[in-house]
Amino acid sequence: MSQYYNSQRTKGLYDPKSSDPFKLSRSKLELFIDCPRCFYLDRKMGVGRPPGFPFALNSAVDALLKKEFDILRLKNEKHPLIEKYGVDAIPVEHEDLDVWRHNFTGVQFLHEPTNFLMFGAIDDLWINSKEEYIVVDYKSTSKTEKIEALDKDWQDGYKRQMEIYQWLLRKNGYKVSNTGYFVYCNGQTDRKAFDAKLEFDITLIPYEGSDSWVEGKIVEAHKCLQNDKIPESGDDCDYCSYVKTVKKYYQ
Repeated sequence: MSQYYNSQRTKGLYDPKSSDPFKLSRSKLELFIDCPRCFYLDRKMGVGRPPGFPFALNSAVDALLKKEFDILRLKNEKHPLIEKYGVDAIPVEHEDLDVWRHNFTGVQFLHEPTNFLMFGAIDDLWINSKEEYIVVDYKSTSKTEKIEALDKDWQDGYKRQMEIYQWLLRKNGYKVSNTGYFVYCNGQTDRKAFDAKLEFDITLIPYEGSDSWVEGKIVEAHKCLQNDKIPESGDDCDYCSYVKTVKKYYQ
């Protein structure tokens, strides 16, 4: 049993001696940006951060949005939200869209200098009159204020997420617009009653991305995993701060 557990624990971890491509997700690269120590412990030592609770309602919103846009994709028609904001775009069909949306496959690209097989799953894909693909990401929350911009520090990760998707598609040879869109669904709590339904205000937020940073961070992440020494933690890593504080009480 312990032998099985150990093999499962080391499965998928980085081995500097292996010549096989190492699969690294968009979210794991974001983990490296957030905290190199947590990234190293996760991808090389098999010690991941404690898992958070699944966002089941968010997943339900994503699934319904995909169905809604897919209906119009088949009809080659614009979504009312696209019409409302006057965006030059239409949901586009692509033979690989289902693969690109799947969490464990996504859009993939082998970064040869590091031998990292980078991947990330997109929510949606539109196209404009210039024949440029547009990356679209769905977000859902419940805030009292109207959400019209990504102006919070914690939303920087959303922007990087968009830029990595743009980078992946470009590396696969596709013409991609710098402008991506966030379909932001904000659950409302000011209604008179629940009535067995949750109503959302939906805004379309454009974002002008730049993927110039992506390759550099991939190289840095590779260098981190090649090292035999556990790196320092990120400046604002709550997980490392917690571990450091708890250690004081065990001494």
